[in-house]
Amino acid sequence: MAATTIFQRGAIAVSDYRCTAGPDDRPFAEAHRDHSIAYVRKGSFGCRTRGQNHELVAGAFLIGHPGDEYTCHHEHHGCGDECLAFFFSPERVDALGGGRDIWQRGSVAPLAELMVLGELAQAAAEGCCDIALDEIGHVLAARFVDALSGQRRKPVQAGARDRRRAVQTALWIDAHAADAIDLDGAAKQAGLSPFHFLRVFSQVLGVTPHQYLVRSRLRHAARLLAEPERAVTDIAFEVGFGDLSNFIRSFHRAAGVSPRAFRKTAKGDRKILQERLALH
Repeated sequence: MAATTIFQRGAIAVSDYRCTAGPDDRPFAEAHRDHSIAYVRKGSFGCRTRGQNHELVAGAFLIGHPGDEYTCHHEHHGCGDECLAFFFSPERVDALGGGRDIWQRGSVAPLAELMVLGELAQAAAEGCCDIALDEIGHVLAARFVDALSGQRRKPVQAGARDRRRAVQTALWIDAHAADAIDLDGAAKQAGLSPFHFLRVFSQVLGVTPHQYLVRSRLRHAARLLAEPERAVTDIAFEVGFGDLSNFIRSFHRAAGVSPRAFRKTAKGDRKILQERLALH
């Protein structure tokens, strides 16, 4: 099995798993090291843990509890599967509530309210949306706890103090948009727990902290693109994007045109803008 860590910050890590095992491969016992939620995005497999057998198909979730042994197999299935797994620290699990027994269920059937978040997480992992994986991880874990405990988390009611914190943190994010900012860092700046900060910020401002960060970077980039002597690559790194391709993809998704085409528009080439308006 090939495992690749694609995100690791603070109390959340995310890994991409690709298994090519088939019915003829001999299964072996493993042990969960962390609390985890693994979204089966493709294929299927069987798993035995805590004396129970689980059959997981696309859309299901493999649930991990530290120290629990498990054995996966493809005895009744075709060859291979792919999963996107979220790992959480004990402190983060305690903050979500719901009891530790929820994390010892072994698996969760394909539930609509969890599957859509699994697909959103996959889109984020592929760079197709501007929501961060740690943000989705918090929402997915909270929705998982709520679904299995039968309880619904109360909607956040942001008072004057929380609203002020959200606005002040947004100003801080905008001023430091070129820096590496994650959910834990922004929450610390606000003086709130990461999950509560995510809920407050989103409720007050209508976007997640990472969405605001990405859009702030794009706003700064649009201004810099009006300066013809600045190379697009230099602008991408200056405003905080880690690589050029991510910048071009994000900018095109936001503006409908590439950074170079946007620069031409800023220099007076109205044809590009007119063509975009005609399409809409």
